[in-house]
Amino acid sequence: MIPVRPPETLSMNARDGTRLDADVYVPEAPGPFPVLLMRQPYGRVIASTVVYAHPAWYAAHGYIVVVQDVRGCGTSGGEFRLFEHEAEDGADAVAWAADLPGSTGEVGMYGFSYQGNIQLLALSAGAPALKALCPAMVAWDMHADWAYEGGAFRLADNLAWGIQMAAEAARRRQDFIAHQALYAASRNLPLDEELPTHPRVLRGYARYSHYDDWLGNLLPGSYWDGISPRALLSDKPVDVPMLFVGGWFDQMLTGTLNAFHEISRRSASPQRLLVGPWTHMPWSRRVGAVDFGAEAVSRIDAEQVAWFDRHLKGKAGPVRPAVELFDLGTKRWQVYDALPSPEPAPLHISSTGLAAISTEDGRLTPQPIDCAFPDRIVHDPWRPIPSIGGHAGSESGVRDRAALDERADIACYTTEPLKTPLLLAGPVRLDLMVEADAPSFDISAVLAQVEPDGRVLNLTQGYRRVEEGNAIRPVQVGMRAVCVTVPAGSRLRLSLAGACFPAFPVNPGTGAEAAETRLVDCRTITLTFHAAGTRLLLPVTEAAQDLPKGIGRFL
Repeated sequence: MIPVRPPETLSMNARDGTRLDADVYVPEAPGPFPVLLMRQPYGRVIASTVVYAHPAWYAAHGYIVVVQDVRGCGTSGGEFRLFEHEAEDGADAVAWAADLPGSTGEVGMYGFSYQGNIQLLALSAGAPALKALCPAMVAWDMHADWAYEGGAFRLADNLAWGIQMAAEAARRRQDFIAHQALYAASRNLPLDEELPTHPRVLRGYARYSHYDDWLGNLLPGSYWDGISPRALLSDKPVDVPMLFVGGWFDQMLTGTLNAFHEISRRSASPQRLLVGPWTHMPWSRRVGAVDFGAEAVSRIDAEQVAWFDRHLKGKAGPVRPAVELFDLGTKRWQVYDALPSPEPAPLHISSTGLAAISTEDGRLTPQPIDCAFPDRIVHDPWRPIPSIGGHAGSESGVRDRAALDERADIACYTTEPLKTPLLLAGPVRLDLMVEADAPSFDISAVLAQVEPDGRVLNLTQGYRRVEEGNAIRPVQVGMRAVCVTVPAGSRLRLSLAGACFPAFPVNPGTGAEAAETRLVDCRTITLTFHAAGTRLLLPVTEAAQDLPKGIGRFL
């Protein structure tokens, strides 16, 4: 590895004259070198080291590394408006970085989350020097992939991030009172106020945060199109090599998969995807309550250097698979030529009407069973179902939800023990026939693996806010993609509930918008699940083509 000079702070001017500051790491060796650019809103010294190696490590591999404060953050000038300037500022930063002394004129970008999305936005504004990207954990559609899910506001994530960004803005303006109030709120999220989705601290310091924009724009539209890669790249060339990184328990997994799929379809350049077992951060072998072993340790830094070496330096190397997915069951990586999307195999629910009383009453079977008994659960806003495990909420990752499933406001449907191992690889969907005694209600669906020792380990989940209740109706709940080999002897379980709090706000049952929902107005809601017309659609991957198709042969 090459010695690296101490970082130097350099400034550039965006096209409107706004000053943008960056730390630049340069190898102590004769150049020229390609440039790696990261732009981020959290202070350039942090440089996303919560998941990546330090910028000096990348520079030691023969790159000029630039870590820039976006507009209105760190020491950069201007006003920070979430994503609104990142396309033009990003393109300007790429052009400036390409002209740095000792540069080859070719630029790559890396970063995750916000720093991942603004790579795609820079591409949308036209950046000829941008030759390779490594976007990790990104939203393709900002409304559906980040702020909302199934029409429901992502309360815990949005509230925590909104408070964090507001606190940073207050700190930058030396508003010590605001910063202290916001910092205190970040340590203990204010979820029990009169307006649970709109706490006083964010109402009082709304000028420092994007939160009101997100809460107030309930539906897709021009606001979201103005900051979404899906819309901004819809008519733009995307012929740049990209390495996408996702996590099975990251809240933006669906956006990462959609971005990879759409750009792969439109680009002639190589595209790769790696999805590990990780949450949004950190990217480690232990995810929740499970240690996924040595293969789960992040190798993303090495993968990114190899990607940039190939596409910015022209170095030959072994051809890697287009798609690598971490199997949550075998704890090994599975390789594919493209995102797997097998023909979905249905499982059907049935019970004696006591699926919410006993976890062993409800059944999941390959063939429908005539069942005259619907299952009813009563959602009580006084004690909503808590967020445990998965991608939404503080206790993310894989958790044992056995005790949670014992609650009488969760209906559980479980298969027989598997006769042979079952590989699920691809998206999961629930078609649910349901009715409610309220104009509006929510559906939380969780797919889990029931171990012989009694543990119930969540695999994937979905959430849906439903309007126009009071009638039996079909509801489609999109559940997140998964890659897991379920071992013989284990069972699959579908758990249905009317809440997942605080990942999502409690539905008041009145049809009121989230921002207007008062805690005192939340009502008790009875949900009725009907077996006829309900199907859980699983991405079953057949291990042998000469055996009967479908999931039945595994049960």
